[in-house]
Amino acid sequence: MEQHYPFTLPPLPYGYDALEPELDEKVLRFHHDKHFAAYVDALNQLLERAPAYQSWSLRKLCLRWEALPEELRQGVRNNAGGVYNHDLYFRTLHPLPASAPEPPLEGAVLRAFGGLAGLKAAMRQAALGQFGSGWAWLTTDREGRLAVQKTPNQDTPLPLMPLLCCDVWEHAYYLQYQNRRGDYFEAWWQLVDWPEVSRLYADCLACRPPRPLP
Repeated sequence: MEQHYPFTLPPLPYGYDALEPELDEKVLRFHHDKHFAAYVDALNQLLERAPAYQSWSLRKLCLRWEALPEELRQGVRNNAGGVYNHDLYFRTLHPLPASAPEPPLEGAVLRAFGGLAGLKAAMRQAALGQFGSGWAWLTTDREGRLAVQKTPNQDTPLPLMPLLCCDVWEHAYYLQYQNRRGDYFEAWWQLVDWPEVSRLYADCLACRPPRPLP
């Protein structure tokens, strides 16, 4: 997607029915074409009347929304976060069969969580423990250390680097799972695109500043 104004809605990276039966076509059409698109449109409308900030990247808007004029602040916080979060959400899903982390992410998961089962348990706890709308995240810091956390509404975990997110807003699952967030999480977990998450992690490691010589 475009990384500064005007932002555009990226196409779904697979067919609307490609994630069935875990996530059905109706859910994906509403989630991507209605909800994700609404955040893109609202962010563009806010920035249309604020040319001084049209060159800001999506990441910068998410990180520095507090520095914006008061009349833009909360709207950009909500909508830039909505664009950023949904972009990662859809990019890190793929059709079955289920995949698994690749090196070096595989080793980092083992160190931080004792393995994939431990990571799943931590992500599930975050997803089910988020009161109301929000997200569960797998993040890394600049040293490659993994952590799981949750954020409310459309907040991001930046400046930590997000690798994976589970959307626990009701619009992500209610049409199919009603109030069964745990069932939705289990379905979502089966669809995680671990090769893509592994690539994001490897890219983060490659961008680390070099350590000073002893």
